[in-house]
Amino acid sequence: TRQFASPRDVMEAKYKVAVVGGGPSGACAAEIFAQEPNIDTYMFERKMDNCKPCGGAIPLCMVDEFQLPINLIDRKVRKMKMISPSGREIDIGQTMKAEEYIGMCRREVLDAYLRDRAVEYGAQPINGLVQEVILPTSADGKYKIKYANYAGNNKVGTPEELEVDVVIGADGANSRVAKAIDAGEYNFAIAFQERIKISEQQMEFYEELAEMYVGDDVSPDFYGWVFPKYDHVGVGTGTVINRPGIKDYQKAIRERAGPKIEGGKIIKVEAHPIPEHMRPRRVVGRAALVGDAAGYVTKCSGEGIYFAAKSGRMAAEAIVKLMQGGSRLPTEQEIKSTYIKDYDRAYGPTYTVLDILQKVFYSSNGAREAFVELCESEYVQQVTFDSYLYKKVQGNNPIKDLQLLGETISSLIRGNAMAKPDAPIDNPVESLKRI
Repeated sequence: TRQFASPRDVMEAKYKVAVVGGGPSGACAAEIFAQEPNIDTYMFERKMDNCKPCGGAIPLCMVDEFQLPINLIDRKVRKMKMISPSGREIDIGQTMKAEEYIGMCRREVLDAYLRDRAVEYGAQPINGLVQEVILPTSADGKYKIKYANYAGNNKVGTPEELEVDVVIGADGANSRVAKAIDAGEYNFAIAFQERIKISEQQMEFYEELAEMYVGDDVSPDFYGWVFPKYDHVGVGTGTVINRPGIKDYQKAIRERAGPKIEGGKIIKVEAHPIPEHMRPRRVVGRAALVGDAAGYVTKCSGEGIYFAAKSGRMAAEAIVKLMQGGSRLPTEQEIKSTYIKDYDRAYGPTYTVLDILQKVFYSSNGAREAFVELCESEYVQQVTFDSYLYKKVQGNNPIKDLQLLGETISSLIRGNAMAKPDAPIDNPVESLKRI
């Protein structure tokens, strides 16, 4: 039977919401909750200057949709260079309009801005590490958040507790909230990135350019990248099926980039798990997962920032509406019928298409050669960039789509004929690990 929380007297204490995690998903959720005067919002973040190992690319639509100031964008990328396993280079971006670009940002800058904005709206920041979430024992009971408070540069966290009515799990791939609500496991990739300071002359090459390298030397199931930042480049790679080999793949991407980053100084090394698919359960009771905690990273492109911010906002908007001015608590089914249903309807097709593309084109060196060859097509570039920049699955020209299918088959045949075989991977134990 469907349960409805009963309205309560406006004179009672306000309902409390805990947003666990202060990245884009958590900050964007906290911002929405904080604008409801009859809800007290708490935002937990352990590292306020956290630099997540992330390419840092955001789509053009995010700048306007989330009202981001332009100074958050380090570089406006208008050209991409795709490099195949054999070294074939294809320049893409010719279909982009003059005002279009992919924004490159540093996560520590973007995340801090979004957190600060949530605080300005009234969210209460807690510099703390959430260690345990104790679930309520009744339909309208409270969640108990146990955390270590690191306020005031305290190196040893002070144990504290907070009771709340709603929990948003925005705490990344290793989510404590997900574990508490038994959200289920997912497979994951390891992303590894080095920030490398190169010369001004070398940086000029990357003024408006990002590079993507494919090949089993840089990743057996993803790609390696060189993305420009403010005064350095992010050089990285990732893998799901051979996580123990990540440092070898990172060495290979540095070697592939060669003289373009030669002599550069490594100023920061970053590594982090990235979810490969959505959690089996994203809402349990009055706890909802968003961002990486929910598994909202796309295959093929590995994009997560926009979907993190969007999911945080959508979850918060749905729950605030259900709470009717802070007068009632939402039920699990209500949250699923709004936030989850709306998110999956809007972005489910995107995840499906990119999952298929990764399975087809990142499976072997022959397929990767075909992928790079296809990127020379103006139609492919148009569909790819429009889909990325505006977050809508593109491609509604049946004749060109059919023509593309034929070209894809031909490219796969040519690629498999010319490419060297992939190196075998023997990873029977670690490959089964889940988080």
